[in-house]
Amino acid sequence: MLHIVLVAPEIPHNAGAAGRLALATGAVLHLVKPLGFSLEDKYVRRTGLDYWKDVELRVWENFSDLHEAADASARFWLFSTKAARGLWDVAFADGDYLVFGAEGKGLPESMVLGAGNGAVTIPMKSGGTRSLNLSTAVAIVIYEVVRQIGFN
Repeated sequence: MLHIVLVAPEIPHNAGAAGRLALATGAVLHLVKPLGFSLEDKYVRRTGLDYWKDVELRVWENFSDLHEAADASARFWLFSTKAARGLWDVAFADGDYLVFGAEGKGLPESMVLGAGNGAVTIPMKSGGTRSLNLSTAVAIVIYEVVRQIGFN
């Protein structure tokens, strides 16, 4: 089973869209506090539509708690525009955690640097844009992973 992790998401629409992506791909959605919205927010429910109740959702107080609860063999891939390794250079596996940062600031630099080879970027044309919308980034990554490993 794959894991989509949103660290300190700020916009309810993106969490709802990530929930739909998780459900569509059989992944678990992890939200790491602080959240910039309530899970009861009408925008989360609206974006998740009637699927939200079916999303396997886990909410964590902090990233350390999530990391400690994961299987010892779990791999964490941290997505950042500051990473050097490209998405297409990673061989993903079932059980991987795909970690994304907050919309306004991404993942903390210390996390990205600490991830070493586990820090990954989505390739983009130079001079195009600084970053992608969070739910767009999640969609690109989760479907690349599914392309590689299939629906497990």
